[in-house]
Amino acid sequence: MVGVDAVAQSDDALFELALRMGDNTLILGQQISAWCGHAPILEEDIALANTALDLIGQTKLWLELAGEVEGKGRGADELAFLRDARGFKNALLVEQPNGDFGQTLMRQFLFDAWHSPMLTALKASADKRVADIAEKSAKEAAYHVERSADLVVRLGDGSDESHLRMQNALDVLWPFAGELTQADETDKALADRGLAPDLAEIEKQYTDRVGPVLREATLTPPDAAVRAGGKSGMHSEGLGYILADMQWLQRAYPGAQW
Repeated sequence: MVGVDAVAQSDDALFELALRMGDNTLILGQQISAWCGHAPILEEDIALANTALDLIGQTKLWLELAGEVEGKGRGADELAFLRDARGFKNALLVEQPNGDFGQTLMRQFLFDAWHSPMLTALKASADKRVADIAEKSAKEAAYHVERSADLVVRLGDGSDESHLRMQNALDVLWPFAGELTQADETDKALADRGLAPDLAEIEKQYTDRVGPVLREATLTPPDAAVRAGGKSGMHSEGLGYILADMQWLQRAYPGAQW
């Protein structure tokens, strides 16, 4: 167990962890909320909207923690709506376009397969605030990955058309998925201090979840290099469009409240 002094010295890393977790759920929640009223069937419309609500709820917890750790008076709203793209620390995967329904589901599954074991491991964090957020969020993430995995299998091993669309989605998104389990210096520092898990262990769990699902779905991951940078603030053009849509009201009317 890491002592209080070690945890106190890790504020920068802890701030980064809270931002990364919160930005991932914020951007993905914003993305899938766009399907509300547009999904192919009513059941999926409601399911995606509920998933988005879960993710935004988790975002509030993580960004509130980030603001508390930062100590500069910024709350969840300020961190969500008043940062530019370079200040966001989400993985590149979650900012990839919705595309068709198959691409949205594949992106969701690849994220969920990382998110669920990550939250489970964070329940053992040396920082009680992190552990408490993970405890509240892990059950939702466990349901998300079961649901998205089931749909990937049903569509991947479905008709010729659905199989083709799911394989195309995997080809597009697979290069971005590796960033989730690719450790940088911040990840290593967090693991050393007991604040977050060793991502090598999360990668094993991720592979154990993703591999069997893709095989059952008759889908083949492409041989492609990992594309990374989001965790360090280097993003694709797509994030700018997402933020323009998400932040316009606060930027047009600074400090506006309902």
